[in-house]
Amino acid sequence: MYQCAKCFQRGCTKQDLTKTLPECPSKEQEIQEQAKELYQDAENHRIAYCAALTEAGGYCQDTRLIEIIKFLHRGGYHKIGLAFCTGLFKEAQEVVNILEYNGFEVVSIICKNGAITKDFLGITDAQAVRGNCKTESMCNPIGQALLLNQAKTEFNLILGLCVGHDTLFIKYSEAPITALAVKDRVTGHNPLAPVYLAQGYYHKKFYPDNPDDLNPKDTEYNK
Repeated sequence: MYQCAKCFQRGCTKQDLTKTLPECPSKEQEIQEQAKELYQDAENHRIAYCAALTEAGGYCQDTRLIEIIKFLHRGGYHKIGLAFCTGLFKEAQEVVNILEYNGFEVVSIICKNGAITKDFLGITDAQAVRGNCKTESMCNPIGQALLLNQAKTEFNLILGLCVGHDTLFIKYSEAPITALAVKDRVTGHNPLAPVYLAQGYYHKKFYPDNPDDLNPKDTEYNK
């Protein structure tokens, strides 16, 4: 079992595989050769190559959105899909304006597309955000993906999709994807902020005396 997060030597970053844990993924030659072969695929090579140039070109200078713009230009992507959350509607408007100003064609699909009510999933009034499953539209990330597939976007961006909804969008999107931002309403969409405070203010939240406190068994999926 690989435990890279517990390896303080990180020989892979220093090109010294004598400094690794006993079980190190860098030593899995068959897998690594398979990965190297896959990088020779035209699309994979384009993405990896442009990602490397984007990382080096704006290292510790460019914001995420500027990195995305430069990456898209380098890769020759023009028709861009934006799958966004209705809660970030104003942000989505600004992102579209920025992308269009920089020469891209943008197809944007909101999460509530289809106006499918939550009772379709078997959600009850008690489980709905606003208490009425028959009037509350569910998020439809599969619809977002299928619509962007239909539009034949060349590259898709995720802006603030919920946990799980982003999973379904990624599963069904035919175009490559990157995340502009993930949703975390509590931290202003900065989910690493609590991680930085995990040994301080958020310690009891991440490490409760009873770990079952973070296990909502009342909503366990049993279909």
